[in-house]
Amino acid sequence: MDIFEGKHAVVTGGGTGIGAAIATSLAQLGAQVTVAGRRLEPLKALAQTHDNIHAVQADVTDSDATRELFNAAAKARGPANIIIANAGAANSDPFKRLTSQAWSDMLTINMTGTFNTFQAGLGHVQKGSWARLIAIASTAGLKGYGYASAYCAAKHGVVGLTRALADEYAGTGTTANTVCPGFTETPLLDRAVDNIKSKTGMSDEDARKALASDNPMKRLITPDEVAQTVIWLCGPGSDVITGQSISVSGGATT
Repeated sequence: MDIFEGKHAVVTGGGTGIGAAIATSLAQLGAQVTVAGRRLEPLKALAQTHDNIHAVQADVTDSDATRELFNAAAKARGPANIIIANAGAANSDPFKRLTSQAWSDMLTINMTGTFNTFQAGLGHVQKGSWARLIAIASTAGLKGYGYASAYCAAKHGVVGLTRALADEYAGTGTTANTVCPGFTETPLLDRAVDNIKSKTGMSDEDARKALASDNPMKRLITPDEVAQTVIWLCGPGSDVITGQSISVSGGATT
């Protein structure tokens, strides 16, 4: 079923984890998909899995590079009209030991990267035409987590930015929403598990259980579950869904 035939999606942070799952799901449903990220090898590997997927190396913290990403994507597959700001990173530090550099790094990759992606992407969307802006944030954009103050601040900023764009573009054919996953089985989670193990001596299994305990269902989220939420926001019947921050977390933000 090619429900996205004629659509072109750009997915940042698209080589692995949630980004790769989103890119694959969109491609399987007929969309042309450009995956972008800093590391070219995982992007190229993903592009080899489906003819609809095209890889472009780019760093979304650089505004010029992000504009070039969308120019290259448009040249290869046509102007993008599904813009997925997924690139991000997380750190964990007690607030008293949080350095200004670590603070700045979290805001740059998570919040400024989303700003650059949406602004560059909107430059290729014709006024009044159909488009979808979707930021992949986190439950950290909806609630606070101790020892993750910079990450929480950045993801709250992503939620606020997306809500503002939803209001600004209301009625134009462009919607803007945020998807907020809980702890998800990705390479980012693997690094969090390793950090817990090194600091507490927990086993891998116990560290994963500790992270899953935030979810009332007591399990981790899968990348495909996040991807299916994105598919819904892009699919038929989604025209009036805008300005929303959708928690994909098993009830962790209720």
